[in-house]
Formats: sequence, structure tokens, C-alpha cells
Amino acid sequence: MRVFSCAAGALALLAALPTQAQENVQLYGRLNVALEALHSSGSGDSVQRVSNNRSVLGFRGSEDLGGSWQALFQVEGTLAPDTGAGSLAARDTRVGVQGPWGTLFGGNWTLPYNSATSMLDPFYPTTAGYMSLMGNGSASNDSNTSNTYSFDRRQQNSVHYWTPQWQGWSLRVARGMGEERPASGAHPALTSAALIYDGGALYATLAQEDHHDYQGRGLTDRGSKLAIAWRIDSATQLAVAVESLRYATATGELHRRTSYFSATRQFGRHGLRFGLAHAQSASGSALESIGTVRAGADTGATHATAGYDYQLSKRSSLYAYYTHLANGRNGIADFAINSLGRDTGVAGATLSGVALGLRHNF
Repeated sequence: MRVFSCAAGALALLAALPTQAQENVQLYGRLNVALEALHSSGSGDSVQRVSNNRSVLGFRGSEDLGGSWQALFQVEGTLAPDTGAGSLAARDTRVGVQGPWGTLFGGNWTLPYNSATSMLDPFYPTTAGYMSLMGNGSASNDSNTSNTYSFDRRQQNSVHYWTPQWQGWSLRVARGMGEERPASGAHPALTSAALIYDGGALYATLAQEDHHDYQGRGLTDRGSKLAIAWRIDSATQLAVAVESLRYATATGELHRRTSYFSATRQFGRHGLRFGLAHAQSASGSALESIGTVRAGADTGATHATAGYDYQLSKRSSLYAYYTHLANGRNGIADFAINSLGRDTGVAGATLSGVALGLRHNF
């Protein structure tokens, strides 16, 4: 029932817009569900389930302001075909302007650090996505205090500026405004930036994100990431990314390095996909676990996924994959979305399973 309420609300808002603006409004969405069979060595349990892989419903548009300037808007919400849940504006939602000097907007939006590399993961965003290790989990809709560990995030109350592209180069920066006031007296805020080169055959990015006062007053966490992708031809892509995360806590610092490799190949309607992430054991004197990162020997993990896509049409695909997440003896990583939950904090667990899914874009 909530899904229908969400859709009805979106259509009502569209109907309320002036006639002239409606000419530039697009209704869009994605429905993505999968039947999964997973097993965990941590709990010893097996589970069969229908999982929602970030289905969405939204509308966006623009208005010509003259002089090469446009007003932009977008409202994007969540849909859960498996349960019927949904929320009207819980995903990328903004209002802003675009012109010769770039794009400026505010709202609830995916940060540059995240978007600079997420498209290099052929399993993003599914249970098998690289967020299990890259970025330390997924914060799909969070503030400076609701999630204080993930560097793969959509940030509430954020302001973004994107430069125009110049000879393949562009820069995206964002600020998560420090509106929260925790009892500790900290003033948490966030800055995120990505320098991007997109030259057709070659894609490269250097990204950094700082979380100020997330772990306590005067403490700053930092994520740094470098990625390169080679588009060998119109059907083949290879990509590699390396990331360094540093957390500052009351008991000391915590460091972890993660690398990721992906390969995709399209044969007409048939597609082959492969992704491999490896997180080294974290180091540092911090006694706390931040997300799934903890210091010590054998705290790393490796996550490998192999999959196949079949394009039913330009908008619909049938897909299958096998995924295997192996923690070190003291590692506690879990799937970032659609986690098994029961294994949260269980050291040394190995999670594996298969999925058969259907994705439709409109």
C-alpha cells in the first residue's frame, strides 16, 4: 500500500506543476529484485529470500532561465517490490541551477567520493556490491550522526558544485552541512571531492572525503581513492581502484587499505561480469571497531563475485551471480546491503550464495 501511496504522491505533484514546466519533466524508475540462496559459516544457517536491490521511483526536470542558465529539480524515492515499502524523497533529491559556470544544488544527494567509482562495480547496488569492503559499508540516506563510519554514502543536508567538463576533466565537490549537535559538543560536518577524467577509452578519478568530528570532538576521518578504467572496445571494460581509510578515535587511529578489480564483457545480449575486492588487515592503536573495520592480525577480507546478464530488451535484464565473501580469522565484514544481519560482529565468517534477478528500467 505504501508503494501506491508513494506513486500517487509523485503523480499528484507532477499534476500540480505549471503546464510550461511539465514539458521538461521526466518520470523514471528502476525495479530490481532477486531470488537469493545464501549460506554463512558464522551462524551455520542457510537462507532463501527475495531481496530488493535499490529499486527507485522518481521525477526530474528543468526550466530555461535564459542566458544558458537552467533551474533543475529532482525528487527520487525508494521502492521495495518485495515488501511494498517506500519513501517519496529518500534518494537523490535536489533543487539547483546549471549554467556556463557549472552546476550548483542542494538536497539529499550521493557524494562525489561515492559516485566517482560506483559505476565501475558491475554488481552495484546489489547484495554482491563492493561496498562490503570498499568504503566500509553503505549509507544510502544518512546525516552526520546517523552513520559515522561509511564512505559510500548519500548525504542529507548537502550542497554540491560540479564544474563544466574541460577536455575530459571535471571536478565535483560537496559539503555535508554541520546541522547536528550531539551531546558530546562536537560539530560534525563532511567534505567530499572527486577529480575526474573521462576521455572515452580511459576513465580516471582521484577522490577524497573528510568526516569532521564524526568519532568525537576534534577528530577527523579520511577516505582517499584512486581508480582507473580502460574501455578496450564498446563491449569490454577493465577497472581497478585502491582506497585508504583512516579513522581517528579516542583511543588512537585506525587504518585500512582496500583494492578492487572488475571486468565486464558484452556479447550481443549476453554479458559476463566479474568483481574482486580485497581489504587488508587494519592497523593502528584504536581499540574500537568502526563499522566493520577493526585493527589487528587477520582482520581483512576478500569478496569475489562472478555473474551473467541477459538483455531481454533495452530496458529489461535477467541476471545471475555467485558471490563469496571470506573474512580473515578476526574479520567481521558482511554484505553491505541486504546483509545477513545475524552474522554482524561474528569474526571469521564466510558468506556465499547465488542469486537470480530481474531488473527493469523505465
